[in-house]
Amino acid sequence: MARDRFTPDFDPGGGDTLLSSARQDISVGRWQSLRDLLRATGPAWPVRGHRMRLLAAACVDNSSVESWLAAEPRGGDALVLRAATEVARAFHLAGAAGGGAPVERRRVDQAVMACLQGAEAYPDDPTPWICLISVARLYPAGVRRQELGRWWDELHARDPYSVEGHLQVLRYYSARWHGSHALMYDFARDAAGVAPAGSALPVLLQVARVEEYRAASEEANGRRDTPAGFDRHWDHDEAVGDVRRSWQRWLTARSEEPPAPEEVRHFNYLAHAACYAGLPDLAGPLFRMVGPRASRSPWSCTGDPEKEFVKWRKRSSRGA
Repeated sequence: MARDRFTPDFDPGGGDTLLSSARQDISVGRWQSLRDLLRATGPAWPVRGHRMRLLAAACVDNSSVESWLAAEPRGGDALVLRAATEVARAFHLAGAAGGGAPVERRRVDQAVMACLQGAEAYPDDPTPWICLISVARLYPAGVRRQELGRWWDELHARDPYSVEGHLQVLRYYSARWHGSHALMYDFARDAAGVAPAGSALPVLLQVARVEEYRAASEEANGRRDTPAGFDRHWDHDEAVGDVRRSWQRWLTARSEEPPAPEEVRHFNYLAHAACYAGLPDLAGPLFRMVGPRASRSPWSCTGDPEKEFVKWRKRSSRGA
């Protein structure tokens, strides 16, 4: 009998069943489960940020968050979700523009105001400050350094080792937005250097390598083949060393439990980097820990995400 074909699970929730249920309710116009989920999540900031980001994505093209606010106009959770949703809507408009005209400044300003209102309504929550740093990318010239620094200070005061917050700063500093490859890598290395044992922050270096590759691919008009001069992008000495250091700093100080839903994306970044760096001794354990739970990025950067995940999972298993 033929073995069943392995199929990765690209659930963006990473296996968070309560989140998946709430997202389904959004699709049929029910908002009460959003309230219940966020209330139950409380100040578990990584979990809350993960759930907030995906709930906002589900609210982009409907009025669920507005219905919630009509019922509870001063609710902190509702106002923070409205902020995250306005940011998601602004990026949706940017995606629809296809890299053409910038998003209308009024829409970006509207998202910023929603973030500031969310921060005032829920002062302890780092999420509105993460959202502010994210939407700052959509201003054609970015924001003043002092303003970005103030938002970063507010975030750092609430959650100094927020992976999502660091990720948004890294993207702001990338060459695709308002910085350079050098600035992006410097930020990632600084973050990895101060990360406490067991923190996923060292994986920012692998995210930076994907960002650099994506920028080169866009310059090459989105071709799937390797951009010119990038034959050794993934497996030169520095790249390989970064993968091993990320493993050492992050995973050797972490329990061997499977990744939590909010960690699945980080595991996929490190697994992708280990595969392309030629390190099956690291890739194999990563695939075993993550199981079938896949994230489309970074695999989509180097090909069809399902084919990439399946191919490298099989190769790493043989190599290990």
